[in-house]
Amino acid sequence: MSVVTRFAPSPTGYLHVGGARTALYSWLVAKASGGEFVLRIEDTDRERSTQPAIDAILEGMQWLGLNWDQGPFYQTQRFDRYQAYIDQLLAEDKAYKCYCSQERLEKMREEQMARGEKPRYDGHCRDNPDAKGDSYVIRFRNPQTGVVRFDDHIRGPIEFANTELDDLIIARSDGTPTYNFCVVIDDWEMNITHVIRGEDHINNTPRQINIFQALGAPVPEYAHVSMILGDDGKKLSKRHGAVSVMQYRDDGYLPQAVLNYLVRLGWSHGDQEIFSVDEMIALFKLDDVNKAASAFNTEKLNWLNQHYMKNLPASEVAEHLQWHFAEQGLDPANGPALETLIELQADRVKTLKEMVEVSRYFYEDFTDFEAGAAKKHLRGVAREPLEVVQQRLAALETWQADAIQAVIHATAEQLEVGMGKVGMPLRVAVTGGGNSPSLDLTLAQIPQAKALARIQMALDFIAEREANAQG
Repeated sequence: MSVVTRFAPSPTGYLHVGGARTALYSWLVAKASGGEFVLRIEDTDRERSTQPAIDAILEGMQWLGLNWDQGPFYQTQRFDRYQAYIDQLLAEDKAYKCYCSQERLEKMREEQMARGEKPRYDGHCRDNPDAKGDSYVIRFRNPQTGVVRFDDHIRGPIEFANTELDDLIIARSDGTPTYNFCVVIDDWEMNITHVIRGEDHINNTPRQINIFQALGAPVPEYAHVSMILGDDGKKLSKRHGAVSVMQYRDDGYLPQAVLNYLVRLGWSHGDQEIFSVDEMIALFKLDDVNKAASAFNTEKLNWLNQHYMKNLPASEVAEHLQWHFAEQGLDPANGPALETLIELQADRVKTLKEMVEVSRYFYEDFTDFEAGAAKKHLRGVAREPLEVVQQRLAALETWQADAIQAVIHATAEQLEVGMGKVGMPLRVAVTGGGNSPSLDLTLAQIPQAKALARIQMALDFIAEREANAQG
């Protein structure tokens, strides 16, 4: 039997980290067996489902590279299918109309809770031919004896007594089908063999299994993944930090790093930390997923992101870096090729966003020096080193790193000062701040005329500073 998995988000918000991990696990199970991965949008909650949320989910999946083989399917486009099965269950007396008013149900629940009982429908209309009213819902006739058992791939055997389950509403009073019923019909008609979802769905599983069995449909295999905790140990939620997948893109993370991080949130293969997508497909097994909650660790994600910035082909990283240049209003055509920039900066930053921020001096001019760096390095004692190095750099016929480095050395030797007495004022002059890659490599990526003009700007700054001090 071919394996078919699915990811079935509700479009009430963006694609968050927990959902992305579930999607990844489902995608890997399908890919490892040569099966198919289905994307289904569970949009029956019409009040909360929005098109922007659908777009955000699709964008997040595409950014991560979790491409689907079938779909996206939308539950709101399948109401006729759900209605056909509701009619079938009614005809087979496996479902019934419930006319109980909201007031009666609320009073019943209050009395049950007052007696210390678990609130559940009492079956008032289940076998009551005299039940009638202005409106009704349709309830599934849940078995009243026996147990529901299933072997969870992550949690092992799980069992529920049918006496714990009440007669679930499968159609509301306005005729719209409910979540638990739609899921069963979809999973059946889409031939889903493995349902991988969050542990918050465990209580839904026995209800859904009973509906599968009432319809004579095959029951899928189940795996319920644990929650993710934030850096502070609290449950990761949509209101808890940057948990939108696209927020990680905006913050400068590569999709390869996010995928690698997500797969390790609850799963491991020995001590291995770095996994290509092909390795994930080859090695991932549902039965190896840990049932304990996973803790999010931003430092670990930063480490992975830097690894991928340094080790992926620079052309591949550059495709993502280009987006950040546009976001920060920089034109990459005004400076070194992005592949070159990545080689210069990848081991100095943790994110692509940070890479752009610390590289602005390559692509645009600046009018002010960083205050702290200027105060420390653009002082009167720096005038002579800057004047000499400016003169020597102006005489260079080949503007290359080795020639530039030779000039810096020669300047230090001529003035009989340490390299830092030349290098640090020069770095502040040409970059505007005190940090950059190796100075010779940095200067080589700034046009000669622009570098000389910036050195002159630094000399003018020193002169003005001295004049102000004397005045």
